[in-house]
Amino acid sequence: MKFVSVIIPTLNEAGSIQQCLLTLQSLREQGHEVILVDGGSHDSTCVLAAPLVDKLMTGKKGRAHQLNYGAQQAGGHLLLFLHADTLLNEAVRTELLEIASHESVWGRFDVQLSGDHYLYRGIEFCMNTRSRITGIATGDQAIFCNKKLFEEVGGFPEIELMEDITLSANLKKIKWPICSREKVITSSRRWDREGIVKTVLKMLLYRLRYALGAKPEKLAREYDG
Repeated sequence: MKFVSVIIPTLNEAGSIQQCLLTLQSLREQGHEVILVDGGSHDSTCVLAAPLVDKLMTGKKGRAHQLNYGAQQAGGHLLLFLHADTLLNEAVRTELLEIASHESVWGRFDVQLSGDHYLYRGIEFCMNTRSRITGIATGDQAIFCNKKLFEEVGGFPEIELMEDITLSANLKKIKWPICSREKVITSSRRWDREGIVKTVLKMLLYRLRYALGAKPEKLAREYDG
């Protein structure tokens, strides 16, 4: 059995997938595995990824479904769920392997946004601090979980949005997360595209509405629209 399985869901990620996968090749060289689950890309995502992964699968579109499908096929003791626009540096990879030695564990890394704007430093601080206080992790922070524990909570709920928030809430009922201070670097493209302040307010509003009972499918339609 391989010790760590990195699971990456993709949908039209040709612009970022190679850079992400290149940071994982040293893990593959040490015997760990990288699994990519594509949701039906129309670009060259799969062609670019094929030489750089151990398993390349296609599944139904939907990040939660893709992540669960990848987890089912994973041979690792520890699962790392990674966005296609997130990069792991050497310090993160080293800590990940140390964490993998634990029998029952889950958690996330601190996040660093790729943009240079000074507001991004404040966003990072708020995201990491809020997560550390609440025990809730987001996908941008590269969530990791022991496979047995992941299966115990039923994996990601197959909802269209907030699957990471719900998984975290279920896991922390069993065990408080490890909140590593090592930083993964995630793309700031969403903030760059829609505007920093607008995106922050939008994300906060969606999380509040979800907490108050709004349906994930309704939020997802609004978010994508």
